[in-house]
Amino acid sequence: MNDRIAQIDAIVAQFDINNHPFYQEWAAGTLPNAKLQDYAGEYGRFIGTIARGWETIGEPAIAEEERDHEVLWGDFRYELGLKAESRRAQTDVLVNAATQYFGEPAEALGALYAFEAQQPRTSEAKLEGLKTHYKEITDKGREYFRIHAADFAEPEMLRAKMAEMTDSDFARTKSACTVVCAAMWSALDGVYYAD
Repeated sequence: MNDRIAQIDAIVAQFDINNHPFYQEWAAGTLPNAKLQDYAGEYGRFIGTIARGWETIGEPAIAEEERDHEVLWGDFRYELGLKAESRRAQTDVLVNAATQYFGEPAEALGALYAFEAQQPRTSEAKLEGLKTHYKEITDKGREYFRIHAADFAEPEMLRAKMAEMTDSDFARTKSACTVVCAAMWSALDGVYYAD
C-alpha cells in the first residue's frame, strides 16, 4: 500500500494547488474580490460534481454530506456577491473530467483523491486568508472551509480503498488522478489569468 500511496501522492504533489498564484495571492490578501467572486462561481460548478464520485465508490452517506457542502459553498458565493458564471473553458474541462471519471469506481477513486487529498491544506490556507484579509466574509461564508480544513478522514478512506485494488484498476486510478489534478490547476488558471 505504501508504494501506491507514494505514487498517487507524487501525482498530487506535481499539481499542489496551494502553490498556484491564485491561492498564493488569496493567502496574502492581494487577490481582488472580483477574482474571488469569479472563482466562487466557477469552482462551485466542480464542487457540485463531488457527491457523484462518492456515490460511485459506494459511500452514499459521504455523498449526502457533499450535497450539504454544496449549500455551504453557496453561502460563500453569496457573501462574495453573486456574479453570473462566466463558464470558462478550463472549468468546463474540469467539470467534464470529473463527471466522466465519477462514473466508474477505480477512476472515481483517483478523481476524488485529486481533490480530497488537497482539501485539508487548501481549506486551511483559504480559511486563514479569509479571516485575515477578507474580513467581510462572515463565519457562515467561511463554514465550507472550516469543515474541510479538518477533514483528513476522507483522503484516508480513499487510500484504504486503493490498497484493495488490482494493479490494473490502480493504473486507472492514477490516470484519473493525473487528469483531474491538471484540470483543477487549469481551472484556477482560467480564473486567475482572465481579464
